[in-house]
Amino acid sequence: MKIFNSLVLSASSALVVFLGASSSAQVSYEQILNAANAPENWLTYNGGYSAQRYSALDQITTTNVDNLQLKWTLQNQVFGAWQSNPIIVDGVMYVTERPNTVMAVDAVDGRVFWKYRHIPAENAVVCCGANNRGVAILGDMVYMGTLDARLIAIDRVNGQPLWNVEVGDVDLAYSVTMAPLVVKDKVIVGVGGGEYGIRGYVIAFDALTGEEVWKTYTIPGPGEANHDSWEGDDWEHGGAPVWITGSFDPELNLTYWGVGNPGPDWNAGQRPGDNLYSDSAIALDADTGELKWYFQFTPNDAYDYDSVQVPVLADMVWRGTPKKVMMWANRNGYFYVLDRVNGEFLEGKPYVTVNWSSGLDENGRPIQTPQPEGMPTYPGNQGGTNWYPPSYSPRTGLFYFTAWEGYASIYRPEESEYVPGQAFYGGGFSVLAPAPDAPTIRIGRTNPINAWTNEVGYTSVKAMDPQTGEAVWSFEQFDVSDSGILTTGSDLLFTGGREGHFHAIDARNGDLLWKLGLGGQIVMAPVTYMVDGIQYVSVISGNSLSTFALRNQ
Repeated sequence: MKIFNSLVLSASSALVVFLGASSSAQVSYEQILNAANAPENWLTYNGGYSAQRYSALDQITTTNVDNLQLKWTLQNQVFGAWQSNPIIVDGVMYVTERPNTVMAVDAVDGRVFWKYRHIPAENAVVCCGANNRGVAILGDMVYMGTLDARLIAIDRVNGQPLWNVEVGDVDLAYSVTMAPLVVKDKVIVGVGGGEYGIRGYVIAFDALTGEEVWKTYTIPGPGEANHDSWEGDDWEHGGAPVWITGSFDPELNLTYWGVGNPGPDWNAGQRPGDNLYSDSAIALDADTGELKWYFQFTPNDAYDYDSVQVPVLADMVWRGTPKKVMMWANRNGYFYVLDRVNGEFLEGKPYVTVNWSSGLDENGRPIQTPQPEGMPTYPGNQGGTNWYPPSYSPRTGLFYFTAWEGYASIYRPEESEYVPGQAFYGGGFSVLAPAPDAPTIRIGRTNPINAWTNEVGYTSVKAMDPQTGEAVWSFEQFDVSDSGILTTGSDLLFTGGREGHFHAIDARNGDLLWKLGLGGQIVMAPVTYMVDGIQYVSVISGNSLSTFALRNQ
């Protein structure tokens, strides 16, 4: 295997301490499988295979949360939004920095044990910032995807690289910005590049050797089922990236992934047809990658409604019948419940203002109502929600997510020509102005995806009853937010916002119990863990990772 553009930084004294602290057993697949029974660790991007972002830890409660105290802060060394999700194993935290640095950190006091830095190739291209959302772990290896479409295995004890393999062609603008998902003896990732005319896929590698095991394209080729959902050779550069970590049902042996937008993004007329499997949920056999079912949320998408939201899994009594369900707050403004055994549509209702569709038919297919030229489309280009993780609490039975309210865009489709490795947008959009004659924010050829600032609207954290598709409560924030959600066994909900406030909310009724200004926008979701009997909560705000525990703990 070729190792390149990499640097290991370590302090010998810190490494000695770390070696002593990490003498526990390797992280096994069985341990990850039973993560819910060991909430002192946080073993996957979303805490466990069901992606519920729920922890059974309950030392911090609704009655003592106002006694939270900052225990330590770690400063990021790289400017820009810090979107990483920490993994915590036996008191050691593994977290990434932009663009591709992994750190091993003492989870009790924030001391850095080692850093591994991968410098992406100079020709690496990504649409939305040099982001990395975290790592996966198995045995004594930590796995990181890179902006130049590599997958790297790192020794978690000493930070040394073990293997480094190609995931996609960096010259064609393939990238990996997601945290990998470990399933059994495989490391699974998807690729970014939907704005550059890639053909998306999910790919699995042997966790020990880095050898490719299977690869499943998200756009069917000639002779494959649903290839006719594309016209001519549109499929060759049709996008459909997979850039957020999926989930896994071990009983069904299915992995679930959200697929992003078709390309070119904003000109649906240039690519007639449903454009499968863009904007879909897909279920893949974990051993072979075989597609078992799909459900498309937005056929022939003209609005960049990537369906890369986290597929959240739960077993529940669904209107009198036990069901294995998948819950999905989609970027297109609808909340869905699907049967994750076969992809059957169970429910779908709008959770924000929607006018691109007048509703869903009995199979969940949208009844599209394109708006006249120059008129606003709701929700806007960033959607009713986006990639930031939701949560589901089995205690409350509620699904929690961050929603953008009152947000719309005006689209302008344009013909685009595919050029390898270059932007393939198909037009652009403007954000709807908040008042007559107020300036709009022009986004398109000159500033294509810079939509993370100065948006119009506000955020609400919604607690959704999946049985009805209706919100039980809503907590409003001043600005729109890119923060995800964490819920706990004491019915606490932790989240944040762009204004830098870290919130603790009662998960049952939406009451604000505690908040603290951290000084920078929160762009990810908090995590929680326990070391030596003390529960900690960590959150990234701006360029700092802050960790809290109860006072006098």
